[in-house]
Amino acid sequence: MHGLLRRLFAPRWQHPDPEVRRQALSRLDPTKPEQYQTLKTLANDDQADIRLEALVALDDLDGLIAAYPQHRDIEAWFNAILARLCGQAGQHDLAERQAKLGELDDSRLLNAVALGGDNLDLRLSALEQLSTEDDFIHQACHNAVVAVRHRAAEQVESEAGLKRLLKESRRDRQVLRLARERLNRLKADAEWGEKQHERREVLLNALEQHAKSPWEPFYAGRFRHLQREWEQLEKPPTAEQDARYQQAVMACRKTLHDHETQEQARQQRQQQQEDAEATREQLLEGLEESLDGLQHGESINHQDIDSLRAQHRLLAQRWQTLSDTHLPSDASSERYHRAMQRYEEISAAWERWLAEQPAIEDALNDADYAGLAAHVSACRWPDKLVAPMLLQRAQAALNAHQEESTAAAPTPATLETLNQELDAFEHLLERGAFKSASRQHQRIKPQVEALSGKQAKPLISRLKHLGARLAELRDWRGFVAGPKREQLCESIEALADDSHLDDAALDRRHRQLVKEWKSLGDAATNRELSARFRAASDRIHERLAPWRERLTQQRQENLAARQALCEQLEALLEQPSADADPDVLREIRDKARHQWRHYSPVPREHAESIGRRFGRVRHRLQALIDERAHVIAERKRELVEQARALVDASDTPISTRTQQAKHLQQQWRQLGRAPKGEEQALWKAFRHACDQVFAQRDAQQSERVAHQQQQLDAMQALIERMDAWQPNSPDDAATLEAFLREAEALEPLPRSRRSDGMQKRLSGIVRARRERLNRVDIVAKVTQWQDILPLVNAHLAADQQALDNPDAITPVDADASLNAPMPAAFIPAHETRNALRTNATTFDATQQEAIREELARLRVHLSLLALGRVRQSDEPLRLAIQVERLNDGLQQSRSRAEELEAILTALLALGPMPETLWNAEVGELDDLLSQLSRLPPP
Repeated sequence: MHGLLRRLFAPRWQHPDPEVRRQALSRLDPTKPEQYQTLKTLANDDQADIRLEALVALDDLDGLIAAYPQHRDIEAWFNAILARLCGQAGQHDLAERQAKLGELDDSRLLNAVALGGDNLDLRLSALEQLSTEDDFIHQACHNAVVAVRHRAAEQVESEAGLKRLLKESRRDRQVLRLARERLNRLKADAEWGEKQHERREVLLNALEQHAKSPWEPFYAGRFRHLQREWEQLEKPPTAEQDARYQQAVMACRKTLHDHETQEQARQQRQQQQEDAEATREQLLEGLEESLDGLQHGESINHQDIDSLRAQHRLLAQRWQTLSDTHLPSDASSERYHRAMQRYEEISAAWERWLAEQPAIEDALNDADYAGLAAHVSACRWPDKLVAPMLLQRAQAALNAHQEESTAAAPTPATLETLNQELDAFEHLLERGAFKSASRQHQRIKPQVEALSGKQAKPLISRLKHLGARLAELRDWRGFVAGPKREQLCESIEALADDSHLDDAALDRRHRQLVKEWKSLGDAATNRELSARFRAASDRIHERLAPWRERLTQQRQENLAARQALCEQLEALLEQPSADADPDVLREIRDKARHQWRHYSPVPREHAESIGRRFGRVRHRLQALIDERAHVIAERKRELVEQARALVDASDTPISTRTQQAKHLQQQWRQLGRAPKGEEQALWKAFRHACDQVFAQRDAQQSERVAHQQQQLDAMQALIERMDAWQPNSPDDAATLEAFLREAEALEPLPRSRRSDGMQKRLSGIVRARRERLNRVDIVAKVTQWQDILPLVNAHLAADQQALDNPDAITPVDADASLNAPMPAAFIPAHETRNALRTNATTFDATQQEAIREELARLRVHLSLLALGRVRQSDEPLRLAIQVERLNDGLQQSRSRAEELEAILTALLALGPMPETLWNAEVGELDDLLSQLSRLPPP
């Protein structure tokens, strides 16, 4: 019962039935405080339609927007929000509605506001809130306002969107042109990107091919050029291209590193060659010194010949070993052959002496001077070689026999010769050359002792003094050599007992000890030590016998391999190819040298002959290489001349000359290398000519870049001037057009981010200046209206007089009312006003109502231009005007200044106008015109 009473006596807006609450809501007035609170309560009702009606009655846009996410599927809710955002319902000013748009994220609602908003700024604000390209395309194709269509078209950037825009847009040529320009720009960008990609592919292929190529003199330069070309491309490479580039760069750097390693190895080989030459020089100097020592000694004996033969064998062995590794120079070979020839002469003379020695000894014993002379002559002993002691005795006996026969004093020439020989003897003593000094003493002692007379006494005295010094040197050598011989015996016996040393090291150490033993000569000679040394040496020889047999076999195999190598090279040289590549021949030469060194050592008796054979083959091969290299040098000289001709061919485009220079470089790489000295000079000249061509290309590119930079700087300066300039009168439109003509003269700009940024900035500045010019035009129109207000007042007075007294109709004279000529746009309206007043015979209520409606329509239209909104009561007029504006926009787009001029001329032409009706509207009209006459801050 209690619940029933409560339902009976409760307010109807709290009734459980939603329909009852809805009926009660329709009778609530939000202007009354108690009913306003009731509507606030109903705004939280459970029923969505009741909540909607309550929020609509409250005109609560915030509540509608806040609850919209839960009621997106309710069309009435959507329409209610849309009507208030578009200004069709509610009392919300433009700034508030624009602020509310920033809180929305519903694309459907934003699209609807952009399509039906009552103000351009409102539509643009809604458009800015959109994010999808489909929405921009829809607005650009179907929006009735030109500025919105253009702004939406500017937001479409994808190729598919631009194609769709170009296909669907049929109303606005500006949109079509913008879409076509953007599409062309995208195509140009795509073509540019494709060209950049293709250029990178070309560079990658060239770099990869370059990485596979062998090293050449301009390998590093071409590598740097390809790297520079790669880095100059603006579009970044793909991941695959970057990986290929890094791999090719690593391969090129490896080639350069390998070449540097080879160059270091070549320098090392050259250093080894120089060391080998120095060793040969020392060996040759040792042999030559020994040969010269035989010419200045006292006498020659078996020990001297054995020592010479041992030195000869050592020289031959070391010479062959060095020649197997590094070929000797021609000068060294000539010295070696001369030394060998002198050794053969001495060896042959010694063999003849050994054959005649018994006979000479018998002739001396028998005093057979005739036979002695014959046997001495048969020895044919060289004049520059010191003779054996027995031969010297024989020659002395023959000389004494001859002197006895011819008893004569020594001549000054003989004394001078003996003085010179004593000087040489003293010099040898000062050097410590005991062997040479001993030979020299033995040779000159008989000659000095054979002299007689006062002139010979100084020579004899000097000889005795030098002989004492020689004896002192002999004693000193014996004192030093005794411990040394004992040490050598102990070392060679320890070496013979060492079973852990390998054969090669054992042989090397044995040879070194033998050499040191022989270097002591006859100093501190001891038969016991000699026997000990010889016994240990024989034990080492027996131990090394198997190893030497294996070494001998290996020498024979190496000899056979060297002979086969020589035969192969000789077969190659017998029938050389007419177009043989010198680089291939050089490779064959280098491999042959490597194999020659590998097949070492060879038997001593064949080493010299096979070495000479290989030397002849190598010289023939080198001659063939030089011949082919000279042919290549001639062809490269022709390429150098062609490259120099490209430098001077200024009438040919630089791009063509650059391609021709690259083609010449390819030909250069395919030719091979010229002779070593000429290759560097030719390459230097060729590279200098090519560098000049490329420098001309770079200079031209630099000029183009500089011109483009100047163009960009000029455009930047123009933009800065336009940004600093503000139009203040309608005549400034000519200045803006001059700016635009100057900008067109600087186009097209080079494609870059900077130019795109400047284009966007220029477009924004031009748009802003055009908008300000429109405002300036509006201000000018308002100023014109204010100037003709006396004429308007005259027409009002004439209209009121005609309405009060239809017989007293007089036209208004503009010249009499105005101090200045009337603007041309108002002349037709002035004439129309006079004509309407003259033709008006009666002024009934219908005509007055029509004038009132037209005046209200003009006021509402002016309010839309000035404020962008109207009062709630003027909504029907606003809709009608909006439809009219949209229809006019389909035919031709009018600026706000043109709309204002049309409104003002319509106001002037509207009549006859009662003063009461005009006075009721003139205050608001003046306020609206004051709003329009305000310029925005610059």
